[in-house]
Amino acid sequence: MAKKPILTLDVGSHSLKLAEFADVRGGLEMTRYAVSELGLDPQADSDRSQYIITTIHDLIRESGCKPGPVLLSISGHSVFSRFVKLPPVEPEKVYQIIQYEAQQNVPFPMNEVVWDYQLISGATGDVDVMLAAIKSDHITEISDCVRFAGLVPELVDVAPMSLYNAVRYNYDALPPCTLVVDIGARSTDLIFLEAGRVFSRSVPVAGNHITQLIMNEFAISFDDAEAMKKAHAYVAFGGAYEGPQSETVDKVSKSVRSMMTRLHQELNRSINFYRSQQGGQQPSLLLLTGGSSVIPYTDTFLKEKLRVETDYFNPFNNVAVAEQIPAEQVGAHACEMGQLVGLALRQLHTCPIEINLLPPKAVEEKKFKRKQPVFALAAAVALLTLIVWISFYHRLSATMGGIRTRLDSRVQELSSVERRLVQAETEVADVEKQICKLTALEANRGVWRSMLGEISGALTEGMWLTRVAPVATLPGETAPAPEPETRRSGRATPVPPARVSAGGVAGLEIEGMGYLDKIKSDQITEFRNKLRESELFSDQTEIVWQPPARPDAATLEFKILAVLETPKEL
Repeated sequence: MAKKPILTLDVGSHSLKLAEFADVRGGLEMTRYAVSELGLDPQADSDRSQYIITTIHDLIRESGCKPGPVLLSISGHSVFSRFVKLPPVEPEKVYQIIQYEAQQNVPFPMNEVVWDYQLISGATGDVDVMLAAIKSDHITEISDCVRFAGLVPELVDVAPMSLYNAVRYNYDALPPCTLVVDIGARSTDLIFLEAGRVFSRSVPVAGNHITQLIMNEFAISFDDAEAMKKAHAYVAFGGAYEGPQSETVDKVSKSVRSMMTRLHQELNRSINFYRSQQGGQQPSLLLLTGGSSVIPYTDTFLKEKLRVETDYFNPFNNVAVAEQIPAEQVGAHACEMGQLVGLALRQLHTCPIEINLLPPKAVEEKKFKRKQPVFALAAAVALLTLIVWISFYHRLSATMGGIRTRLDSRVQELSSVERRLVQAETEVADVEKQICKLTALEANRGVWRSMLGEISGALTEGMWLTRVAPVATLPGETAPAPEPETRRSGRATPVPPARVSAGGVAGLEIEGMGYLDKIKSDQITEFRNKLRESELFSDQTEIVWQPPARPDAATLEFKILAVLETPKEL
């Protein structure tokens, strides 16, 4: 039987990356991938949920990956990490000590975070523990977005640790101390690698700082500054070097150099901290990666400033790439693929660092899915046992008439068998009840996922939902007095015939909003028509509330009653 593909997703602050890997004789081969920007300012505090959902949909469509279980990586700046040295303690008390250290070091109440740890043995025999924690509401929000987009999170890793696993897998021999510098959009992750040890930290200097400098220099928007950075950015040499002829290019290059100078200072501080506080060595090799690391002359600048051999990390040294993926395409995005490779390795091998920040709700759902085959097997065994006993009983009863007098001594034995049969029937009935409940639960999950998927797919650009609520009873033929919203709109709305779902759902109340520069009444009508075309919703689906937009408003509100083609039981 063919092995299932390994699906990986890296959620960064500026872009999302999706890749599919195959297990080829114990090795990895990347078969599909896609990269897409989120389409918003990473420094903004706006809700990213809809952007993440939309981008994942785009990645799935572009890559051709099939939705299913996914291994997830999140950026290092959103995770609190700390390396703590453990005191000498008995093995059975290690976890207790780690819990205490977590309570002392994590800057949030422990009931508000999801946390994990990894024991790391040092070269001198001492033991460090890596603590990783993230706010529960933050990781739950990301996990829900991924799930709503059709993927099921199986594991949540931290980007620096995924990258660390990828480096260890792809490089058979490294210098005594190697520094990996992952220059992203919002932050730069630093990973120190030595034999038997690892140390990482995140510094708040990255590609967005260049964009911000360009915004200030030219008084333009973030998007325009980002486009200018992509078109003209390179690290200016400074000093006596002759600058470019273009004033625009000159200003952009100096903005880049300003950021790189700050990054160089942060790298020096981190190296000094690593050597003095962690007892590490001076790095003799620097490996560059991350989307902002490809700015021309970045490697030359850091090599000259740090006086350290500098190269770019290649995540495909020991990882194959399918023939259908153009080599130049992979080369253009290789600097962003390290985390995806590291995630895939978690399913293929035991990795040096194995952190999992999967939310508790997702963990429970995962456990339930694992138990489902056990329930089915138990039911099958019980049913088979029942059939065997019934068959035995009927064969015995068919011969009782002629030999009853000679089987009086066996009556007591058969009575005992009958009692056991009744007990088995009772147990089987109980198991069947549980199976029915579990089957109904799984079926309803699929129905709700389908309904939400249809609704999400019908949305047009600039439109979002604010509320989706089930309705058990639909209005009758004679409509009640109109609601205040209906009277304000001045719009007569057809009322679907009465229909009641006993203990279930007959329809959905869908409320939403849209930007007036993106949608009008026609788009809301189009949204309703798409729902009518769905196999799940009937032609009675109608707009029940759409007030006219106020002159000073930026958004348009609406409410739709989506009538189910067939009422669904809860």
